[in-house]
Amino acid sequence: MVLLSENFARQYFKDDVRAALGKRVRERPQGTWREIIGVVADEHDDGVDQKATNMVYFPILLRDLWTEKQIAQRNLAYLIRSPRVGSASLLNEVRQAVWSVNADLPLASVRTLEEIYMRSMGRTSFTLVMLAIAGAMAMLLGIVGIYGVISYSVAQRTREIGIRMALGARQEAVRGMFVRNGLVLTGIGIGFGLAGAVALTRLMSALLFGVSALDPLTYAVVPLGLLGAAFVASYLPARRATVIDPVQALRSE
Repeated sequence: MVLLSENFARQYFKDDVRAALGKRVRERPQGTWREIIGVVADEHDDGVDQKATNMVYFPILLRDLWTEKQIAQRNLAYLIRSPRVGSASLLNEVRQAVWSVNADLPLASVRTLEEIYMRSMGRTSFTLVMLAIAGAMAMLLGIVGIYGVISYSVAQRTREIGIRMALGARQEAVRGMFVRNGLVLTGIGIGFGLAGAVALTRLMSALLFGVSALDPLTYAVVPLGLLGAAFVASYLPARRATVIDPVQALRSE
């Protein structure tokens, strides 16, 4: 009797995991047929950042596996679910329970699920943190750049602003003109950035788990965030421009 992982059952039984029950499998053409008695959830045996492998679970004591007449698995792993996980008192109780049955049985590699997860994701997490820092710095530099460009544009067009205000232009219209200019420049940059991101997705796919390299949510949220930052960076100098006295603006040159 054996158990199959869910992805193994879906692959060989056309996505109908129930169809696997009662069927038989063997490890080699001349091997012993063994009945499938259940399907269990997928196990990320190579780390949570890797795709779950197809697995077959054999009994602890087994006869006629490959060339061995009888095999007994002596190293076993047990999972304990408790709200006290990770506490020293729970570990002591587990030791006492095991030793009450057999004092010679050792307990080794006692770890919490969180520790296993963090160790598995350590390298990937470090890489993603570095990328996040680099991305944040790039965004900060972009905001500073947009602010500098718009501020320079305001300074160069001070006389024009004075004339517009003297002729009755509303402050909202003048602010909107500079904000639109900043958003158009940002939109062009976002377009080129998205094109480059799509072209480089293959390089990033190895660092992603459970998320597609072309994740629609990510490609929607990031541009919206950049547009929001660009709006603020454009609005501040534009607002400063509209409070200029038209007379002083006309005298600035």
